[in-house]
Amino acid sequence: MKATGIVRKIDRLGRIVIPKDIKIDMGYEKNVALEFFIDQDKLVLQKYYPACTFCGEKEKNENDRYEFSGKTVCRSCVQELSS
Repeated sequence: MKATGIVRKIDRLGRIVIPKDIKIDMGYEKNVALEFFIDQDKLVLQKYYPACTFCGEKEKNENDRYEFSGKTVCRSCVQELSS
């Protein structure tokens, strides 16, 4: 884990602002979906990748994910369904 030296307080509405430098370093654009994880006493944020409706795999490469009727389907399941 890399220390940034940046400290932010939770505001009265429970929000935390992610600093611009961190968003740029992580490649987080406007309106990116983030997933929250708890690891003992740590809060971990990660870019959200929807899981395949059929197998549950999370494809990080957008070229390996397809949307069909509002559902995410991975390349492997598309190939399997096609045959």
